[in-house]
This record gives sequence, structure tokens and C-alpha cells, in this order.
Amino acid sequence: MPQTSAVTPTSAAANPAYAMLLGVSAAHLLNDAMQSVVPAVFPLFRESMNLSFAEIGWVAFALNVTASILQPFIGAYTDRRPLPILLPMGMAFTLLGMIGLALAPSLAWLLLSAVLIGVGSSVLHPESSRVAHLAAGKSKGFAQSVFQVGGNTGQAIAPLLVAFVVTPLGQKSFLWFTILAVIGIVVQTYISRWYAKQTAERPRVRKAAPAAASDSALASAAQERPFGKGFVAFALGILILMLFSKFVYLAGMTGYYSFYYMERYGLSLERAQICLFALQFAGMAGTFAGGPLADRFGRKKIIWFSIFGTAPFSLLLPFAGPGWAVPICLAIGFILMSGFSVIIVYAQELLPGHVGTVAGLFFGLSFGLGGLGSVVLGKLMDTVGVASMIQVCALLPLLGVFALFLPKDSTLMRGARAAA
Repeated sequence: MPQTSAVTPTSAAANPAYAMLLGVSAAHLLNDAMQSVVPAVFPLFRESMNLSFAEIGWVAFALNVTASILQPFIGAYTDRRPLPILLPMGMAFTLLGMIGLALAPSLAWLLLSAVLIGVGSSVLHPESSRVAHLAAGKSKGFAQSVFQVGGNTGQAIAPLLVAFVVTPLGQKSFLWFTILAVIGIVVQTYISRWYAKQTAERPRVRKAAPAAASDSALASAAQERPFGKGFVAFALGILILMLFSKFVYLAGMTGYYSFYYMERYGLSLERAQICLFALQFAGMAGTFAGGPLADRFGRKKIIWFSIFGTAPFSLLLPFAGPGWAVPICLAIGFILMSGFSVIIVYAQELLPGHVGTVAGLFFGLSFGLGGLGSVVLGKLMDTVGVASMIQVCALLPLLGVFALFLPKDSTLMRGARAAA
């Protein structure tokens, strides 16, 4: 396939595929910045529209579950038939969602706007992840980290956008975010043209391949499924448990920690957003480091460390003073975010030949679990209070201990060689 040599920092200047990788990472940044602004401004919407915590949770649910439901289906379909046009289309949906947030007069309009943003995200992630995989060559872990770090960078700057744009200017300030959406449409349109050229070569490559590859249906099935169903189900179950721990905890932090911070310390929303910025900014660094660390120490070890290693800091955070909140959030962000790109690459090796399906499933689950977590946490906070639920959320990273039961990296490598 043309222009798919391994992407490494040393080959960056000479490899056009690397420019596409940076492009989808930039688009991921823009998308996740706009998406992450929504939970960051929950205090603003709660005050202006007199919403309960449960109603706030339903807004998060609409945003995240929309993406969760659609992404696996889009990924599975585009595994069979890539659709480059989806790249700019995703940004177009997000553009409409930003306009809706700026003009929303009620909870119903907030929900509709959140759905549009969720659809935009669900359309963007599977195909953008496929472009990153296509551009990666042999450097799958590095490419996935570059792609994912764009999203984490967007998440990191969202609290700053809230503190310095939305809070001073109010709800209509969301119209400024349409500029980001338009930039994203332009970038994704350019990438989609390159992507279309790459996918157009696939039928020619397949026609030129030896017919011996299809000697029997049994041989083909063996190539598609190098691992048994039970083995795959067990490993996927643990990976999904890791996603549950990570993203429900993050839902509690991004959606409700600001309320806890303001209530406990009597400080402003702007000060609370600095803590969330620290969490997300460190997550950006952790995401970028996760791929190379996994290459050196093993994917299983990094997945385990990224969840369970967060626990000491998550347990300490609710009881730390405001002066310690920022450094603790930095530690949580770096450790917790270091494993997501590694989880995706691990799953793609577990299910070779299903890049879009895996990306859609895991991105979809991340949003869906976050959305469901927001609803449940919101309803419980209305009942028992914010402080109690933040303390309960701090226990979730302890589930990371189950990552020790994941199959060894060497087992995946043998399966990958069998599927090649």
C-alpha cells in the first residue's frame, strides 16, 4: 500500500503519511476540545437554567451515549467499506451542536445539542483512527499515541476555554467555537482526499495477490481468528472493566469535581477549572508516553499501571487541600491517561483485521460508560451529596488490579504472526 512506511520521528519530514497522522491528531484535538467544554460548563447551565444534578447527568448521557451507540456500527461498516467523507461530516455535526449550545433556551435544546456533538464524535473517531493506523506502518503504538494525544490535548484546554472564554462571555460564547469546527472541516476534507487515494489502491493490491490465500474457507477463518472465542471474550472482558474504571472515574471528575471543589473550599469555578486543566494536561503527556512505555515494558504492564497506579492519588484527592489538588490531579492525569491508546492497540492485536470495529467499540464504550456514569452519579449526588460520591469514585481505580489477568504480550504476538 503506498505511503504507509513506518512512522517514526526520524522519518517525519520525508513521510507524507506522517502529515496525515498529525492532521487527524489535530482534528482529534479540535473535536475533543469542543466536546469536553460541555461537561466543563455544567455549573453555568445548572445556575442559568435551574437544573438538578440528575438533569445535568442526562445532558452528559445524551452526549456520550450517542457516540457510544453509533461508533461500533460505523467502525464495523467501514472495515468493509471505508468512507472518507465521514471525516469532514463529523465536524459538521459538531458545528451544529456548538450553535445549538449557544442558542439553547431550555434543557430540551441542551439535550439536542449534546446529541449532535455526540454524533459528530461518533462519526469522527473510527475513520480518523483508521487513518492513523493506515499511516502508521509498523509503528502502531506510536501512531495511536500521536492520534490520541491530540484528543487529550483538546480535553486539557477545554477547562481553560471555559475559564477564560465561556465564563466571562456567557452562553453565547459558544458561537466562537464554531471557528474551531470550521477549521476542523477544512483539515478533515484535506485528509479525506489522501485517505480516498489510499483506499482506492486496496482492490488493485488484492487482485494482484496470489490466489493461494483463499485455498479454503477454513484457512481464511484461521487467519481472521488466530485466538479462540473464549480467549478473546476473557481478554475483552478485562479490557472493558478497565474502561469502566477509567471513564466512570473521569466522568465524576470532569462533570462533578468542580462542584465538590467549590463547595468544600469555597473557591470560584475558575479555580476549580485549573484543577481539571491540570488533570487533562497531564493526561496529554501520559497518553503520548504510554505507547513508547508499552513498547519498552510491555502493554499488559502499562495497562495495569495506568489504572491501579492511579488509586493512591485518587484516594488522596478528596481529602487534600486546594494547594495539593493541582499536583495530585497532575499525577492522576498522567498515570490514568497513559493506558488508553495501549488498550486500543492491545485489542487490535487481539482482533487483527478489525481495526475500525475495535476503534469504534472502544471509543464508543469510553463515551457510553462516561455517559451512564454521569447519569448514575448525578442521581446519587442529588440523594447523598457531592462529597460522598466523589469519595466513592476515588475507589474505582482499584479495579485496575484485574489487569494482571490479561494474557501476556508474547501470546498476542504469536497470534499476530499467525494472522499475518
